[in-house]
Amino acid sequence: MLPTESIHKIITAALQNGGDLAEVYLENVERLSLGLDDGRLEDATQGNDIGGGVRVFYGDTAASAYTDDLSEAALLDAARAAASAARGTNEPRVSIDLTRRQSPLIFPVARPFEQMPIVEKAALLRKMDQAARGADPHISQVQANYTETNRRVWIYNSDGVWAEDERIILEVAATVAAQRGDVRQSSRTGIGGQGGLEVLDKDPIEMARGAAESAVLMLDAKPAPAGEMTVVINNGWGGVLFHEACGHCMEADFITKGASAYAGLVGQRVGPDFLTAIDDGTIAGRRGSLRFDDEGTPSQRTVLIENGILKEYMWDLTEARRAGHHSTGNGRRQDFRSMPMPRMTNTFIDAGPHDPEEIIRSVKKGLYAKRMGGGQVEIGRGDYVFTVTEGWLIEDGKLTVPVRGATLVGNGIDTLRQIDMIGNDLALDPGRGMCGKGQWARVSVGQPTVRVPKLTVGGTERELKGAM
Repeated sequence: MLPTESIHKIITAALQNGGDLAEVYLENVERLSLGLDDGRLEDATQGNDIGGGVRVFYGDTAASAYTDDLSEAALLDAARAAASAARGTNEPRVSIDLTRRQSPLIFPVARPFEQMPIVEKAALLRKMDQAARGADPHISQVQANYTETNRRVWIYNSDGVWAEDERIILEVAATVAAQRGDVRQSSRTGIGGQGGLEVLDKDPIEMARGAAESAVLMLDAKPAPAGEMTVVINNGWGGVLFHEACGHCMEADFITKGASAYAGLVGQRVGPDFLTAIDDGTIAGRRGSLRFDDEGTPSQRTVLIENGILKEYMWDLTEARRAGHHSTGNGRRQDFRSMPMPRMTNTFIDAGPHDPEEIIRSVKKGLYAKRMGGGQVEIGRGDYVFTVTEGWLIEDGKLTVPVRGATLVGNGIDTLRQIDMIGNDLALDPGRGMCGKGQWARVSVGQPTVRVPKLTVGGTERELKGAM
């Protein structure tokens, strides 16, 4: 995006007050977004977001400045602004040897976005609307969204790092509401991933129809039971609970501040011996995958928990420098205006030894969380509350009737330790994960079917007696 001579000048200016390390981050994001609400195209935007940021490290702290003008002069001004925030003890650097890093990761795009006209993309949303409405006369509202993003980044620093990445993402989502009298239920679903139009092979029209069927099903659902009971959490998107209740607690900024329930537990048992959890930014086609993170560190597969033992946290460059550690390739930022921080990529519980049907059969009375919704987590203690958008009663080892209004309440560390069965049916989510932590980041979550023998369920009915 800029000649290396310009990058040298910018880094030199950033280090003029004796900083330890200077970094230049450049970004060009091309995005098309279409939104359909009740059959009408309500939103259609297309454009670029271009800019750059300069960051300077002084020991354990860093200062940054950004600009949406990618001229050499504007970036030099940003470099001087970041340099002026503090004064280091090093002699100013006058020579930087930039070496471009290569990545072995290949994230192919079989069908570029340009092969489908925008009018056809809008027509796809209308077909999704029609499919959802055609599923049942009680469908009252349909929203559908199509987003394609091409995010190109360039990262340079005074240690000689030169890394480039291109992240091409396609996402399609639908929210469908069904209503009968005063009862209203909604279901949200989506597909997406790193790739081109081939992502649409997952069939967004059928996806919208499935969301409608789920919303209609929940109209007849019974109020969820309340109390302590056995809970079985479905594979795939069910991994959002581990992501929120445990994954965030393993991000290094919470660890170094002593604000995480997992601080100081490396080498200790945190789950059963058949539980392994992984953060892997190298998986082709996933939303959270990267060739390099937003600090130029190669993406990698990090085993967080192995056979129940906590092995590692997720590190960015800032926290790694602070703790004398190494980055695990988890330095991510929302855009050039933001400072990087430790973030998950594709985080999941790995496959276990149990048959999923065996897990269901093992439950006398309990709850099956088929579809998980959003939730809240207190990072320091790991306490969480999550909604279940589609639940089923388990009675005598069989799914019997759907229930609505269930919430799961617990503590991430306690829940992880309690897990007593993990299925062999590992699946990642269909490609709709978006994680908020002051900044937004695309992620994937996943897990096999998981059984927790004793978990608090919030509902509107009395406790389900005899749960086991």
